[in-house]
Amino acid sequence: MKFSVNWLGEFVDLPEDPEEIADLLTRAGVETKNVETRGAKIDNVIVSQITASSRHPNADRLSVCEVNDGSGTKRQIVCGASNYKVGDKVPLALPGAKLPNGTEIRKSELRGVESEGMLCSAIELGLGEDAAGLLILSPEAKIGVPIGDVFPSEMILDVEITPNRGDLLNHFGLAREIAALTGNTLKSTPREAKIDIRKTGVTISAIRECPFFSARKIDDVKVGPSPQWLRAKIESVGIRSINNIVDISNFVMLELGQPTHAFDADKLEGGINVRLARDGEKFLALDPESPTRRKTFCSRPPISCLRAFVALRAISICRATRVTGSSAASIPEWFYARLSARPS
Repeated sequence: MKFSVNWLGEFVDLPEDPEEIADLLTRAGVETKNVETRGAKIDNVIVSQITASSRHPNADRLSVCEVNDGSGTKRQIVCGASNYKVGDKVPLALPGAKLPNGTEIRKSELRGVESEGMLCSAIELGLGEDAAGLLILSPEAKIGVPIGDVFPSEMILDVEITPNRGDLLNHFGLAREIAALTGNTLKSTPREAKIDIRKTGVTISAIRECPFFSARKIDDVKVGPSPQWLRAKIESVGIRSINNIVDISNFVMLELGQPTHAFDADKLEGGINVRLARDGEKFLALDPESPTRRKTFCSRPPISCLRAFVALRAISICRATRVTGSSAASIPEWFYARLSARPS
């Protein structure tokens, strides 16, 4: 699992040298495999905004974008991605830039149309593994600033967490371990929220397999891009930003180790019923590839499912009720599933 040194430092004072942190953890039985630098330390890559887009006259899979780079002069860029819209802010590699993969950016002509640079994906900037499209930046990003100001350099620890140390699968947990090893005091600790507990409309039919399920409904939710601080935190450890609701769920898991899932409340009918799947029952999970041998928990009607691999391998949620841009209310939930590997 990857941990941001800056993020850990919010909870405990750390040794100045990240290699010292890695050595400290490894000697305590928490193997740190690698210390790496993340961030966009690239000259001539800036924040730009797409102001217009049209089809390339000579290539079906290319488009011609007009971008604002903050200089006062519009630039024309030929682009092969399709995941953007007019108004999006994206990284622009100007002529003269050299990307981490060795690509040197020059003014060029692509299928008869001039291109004054390149719009970049996360993988092209060394900011992640996503190569499916452009890296869409936060609306808060200022046009014309270096991309390094948006993604500052930071150190990342790649830690091998053993199965008996599940308490370390989050930044607070690892910071607590470092505090114990160094004798430093934790700067802050999670506090229990005082809330009124009311009926949530959740029925547990499979009480043996799932003895606990917690949910809370949040109304007047506006789904949109996450603020830059949130995007930067989760993306620093390799989690792609989706939207503010999904991102805050991932943030809580990464910081405190509490997995949650946000349902779109507008797509749930009749509450949630946690039950085992019936013979032959199928559903579309979030992950496109899932094993056929599984136990399934479904909502009523079965448009939303919680499914868990046999033998505690993983847990995920189906696509039908994930939070989208039209969501008006969401239900973040977490549950405890007690599964066995016995034959069905």
